[in-house]
Amino acid sequence: MKMHFFIMIYMFIMGLFSFSLKRKHLLMMLLSLEFIVLSLFMIMFFYFTNLNYEYYFSMIFLSISVCESVLGLSLLVSMIRTHGSDYFNTFNLLW
Repeated sequence: MKMHFFIMIYMFIMGLFSFSLKRKHLLMMLLSLEFIVLSLFMIMFFYFTNLNYEYYFSMIFLSISVCESVLGLSLLVSMIRTHGSDYFNTFNLLW
């Protein structure tokens, strides 16, 4: 069972690594954030399964992460409509 935990931690670290490297497109950053959230959900699910806790908190976490992804996609669509692409260089927000 420890092997599953190490795989989930590895997934989380790889998600953070891809989030820090894929800064060119907004869609790639949103996908890596969703990968991080998915790995956190899997860690919590295995943790709650091993300790016989309730799964109520994991359902709340899943619903909040779905709301977060919908907000990110709506921001992506609105930025593509106003700026024409999802490149960060065209937004002129950070530079």
